[in-house]
Amino acid sequence: MLDRHLAATIDLHAQVKQAHWNVRGPTFIALHELFGKVADAVEEYSDTIAERAGALGGAAEGTIHIAVEHSFLHRYRLGIADAEAHIAAVTAALATFGESARNAIDERATFGDADTSDVFTEISRGVDQQLWLVKSHRQP
Repeated sequence: MLDRHLAATIDLHAQVKQAHWNVRGPTFIALHELFGKVADAVEEYSDTIAERAGALGGAAEGTIHIAVEHSFLHRYRLGIADAEAHIAAVTAALATFGESARNAIDERATFGDADTSDVFTEISRGVDQQLWLVKSHRQP
């Protein structure tokens, strides 16, 4: 379960960086900076997940090849530059990851693994914060 979420955070980081590098339009600078900050936060989530795997005696499998094979996120559509399209894509990816993190909280608690459940609670809070920030840039 940790490796699956590690793969997804690596994918999520790459997707947010894709938006960061390619967003265009009158809101470029605000979104470019926001996506950079979101990518930094997501990178921290991957470190937290990988370190938890190590603490449990496992190994973190975090290569790009593993991420491609095991991420549960939808592929990021390439070739878009429109700010609204990037906001929609990043919002969808964050929401999908956030839902899975919330499910992991309950799953780990069911197995009596309160510490891993707590890790996912922390990540879920962070993802919700990032999602709120990105969604706030949607046009009415």
